[in-house]
Amino acid sequence: MRSSTLILSLLAITALAGCMETQGDRAIAGAAAGGLLADATDNNVLTGAALGALAGGATCNAGIGNPCY
Repeated sequence: MRSSTLILSLLAITALAGCMETQGDRAIAGAAAGGLLADATDNNVLTGAALGALAGGATCNAGIGNPCY
C-alpha cells in the first residue's frame, strides 16, 4: 500500500513538472520526486532529493514542457 501511494505521488509530481515556469519551480518538483522515488526504493532520501533537484533544474531549457523565463 505504501509503495503504491508513493508511486502515484511521483506520477502526479512528474505530470506537474512540465507546467513549471521557472528553474527553481522545476528543481523543487524534481527534489520532491527524487525524494519520493528514493524512499519507495529504500535508498537515501536526501541523495534522491538532491539528484532530483539537479535533474529538475536541468530541464529548464531542454525542450520539456514550457521554456523557463
